[in-house]
Amino acid sequence: MEPITPNPQDTQRKIVSEEELKNAIRTIMYYIGEDPEREGLQSTPDRILRMFGEIFRGYKPEKKPRITTFTNSAHSTEMVFDCGDYYSMCEHHMLPFFGKYYFAYIPSAEGRILGISKVARVVGYCAARLQLQERLCRQIVDMLAEALNGTAEGFAIVMRGQHMCKSMRGVKNKGEMCVSYFTGCFKQKKALRDEFYEMVQLSTSPFMTSNN
Repeated sequence: MEPITPNPQDTQRKIVSEEELKNAIRTIMYYIGEDPEREGLQSTPDRILRMFGEIFRGYKPEKKPRITTFTNSAHSTEMVFDCGDYYSMCEHHMLPFFGKYYFAYIPSAEGRILGISKVARVVGYCAARLQLQERLCRQIVDMLAEALNGTAEGFAIVMRGQHMCKSMRGVKNKGEMCVSYFTGCFKQKKALRDEFYEMVQLSTSPFMTSNN
């Protein structure tokens, strides 16, 4: 298994101008045998520039979502579950991988609870980088744990992904991958992991996924 290295911090980033990026994209077009000056491609470097600002916003601290938390006035310690879609870019070939995430945590009775809509925002922010699925799981949990000041009893996340770097190149097989990550009580107690997996299974049933 390859080492999971961290994404660079701001102090490690090399500053590249927009014009340098667009020229680099034109060079790539020449390399693959295209003509960046033909009508259909003249605006492509500008489009890619704007697209990069969106799909790689996870490198920009100012885009980091504000994670709302609330006092756990009910002193609840029940499992809180959330699931949704995610999209990211593989760091090995800079091709997309995407799929479903399944997330749960157990709040501290005396701590705070998450605004559950913020989970999707954190997933989207952390995914908007060159990523590995393993690192992405950890970064999501780390950011949400920090927002709760480390008081949550535990976190669980499963991410299922389809990797285009395997599906459309190389072996050209279905590039499916599934990664899980547990902390705290989820890591310590098999019964909680089993309950979480039951929630994952329920969330993929026709009853839960129907649009009707």
